[in-house]
Amino acid sequence: MNADALIYHPSVAHYLRYVATTVGRDKLLRTLQYFSRFYAWYLLRTDATTASIRPFEAIKKQFGLSRKLMRVGKNIEHFKAAALAADSKAVDGFLRYCAIGRQLGYGFYLSFDAITYLDAAGIRPTPAAKRLQKEAYRAWFAGIFCNVAAGLYTLYHLKLKERAVNLKEGEGVVKSKEIAKDRAATNVQLISDLCDLTIPSTALGYTNFDDGFVGIAGTISSLIGVWATWKKTA
Repeated sequence: MNADALIYHPSVAHYLRYVATTVGRDKLLRTLQYFSRFYAWYLLRTDATTASIRPFEAIKKQFGLSRKLMRVGKNIEHFKAAALAADSKAVDGFLRYCAIGRQLGYGFYLSFDAITYLDAAGIRPTPAAKRLQKEAYRAWFAGIFCNVAAGLYTLYHLKLKERAVNLKEGEGVVKSKEIAKDRAATNVQLISDLCDLTIPSTALGYTNFDDGFVGIAGTISSLIGVWATWKKTA
């Protein structure tokens, strides 16, 4: 009876819906990948043995490689999204250009990233892989930067809208709650983007964060992604 209760529990059904999505599995792998990056750095800084560090270095490398393969072909989705954003006339002009920039950045990032897979997997090494991976990081940086700009712009306009709301009216109270909800969602996305920005910026030499900082930042943005995907599959 207890086994039946567990099998048919709504949480189990929710979990199965979550792991059935590629995004859900990717976010879980990403969380483990970046936490391992942080923990390997931490063990190294505390003079741990090579044997204790090796498993986390392996997780970081192998999970990163698995995620790289899972992303192959996803670039088309972002190029299509960029075309749709360009055709959308109902969206604010600045946000529309940010959306186009974001989707093109992600699209080119995934395109360059896919090309480097054979080299990263050791199937067909190529001397151009390092340069292509750098171009991938540049495109990713540009895409995230556009999303950060869109987030800051949205927060500014939400603040202007809030000033115009009359809380003495019933409609004004409803609008105030909607603004608060939109602000919370925008803040969460902005935190995720700023955390992600540390990864390509460090790889490109724009910033000098160590593996510990990048690992924690990547873990935070990954957990935000896990939470967002979990909510979508509810």
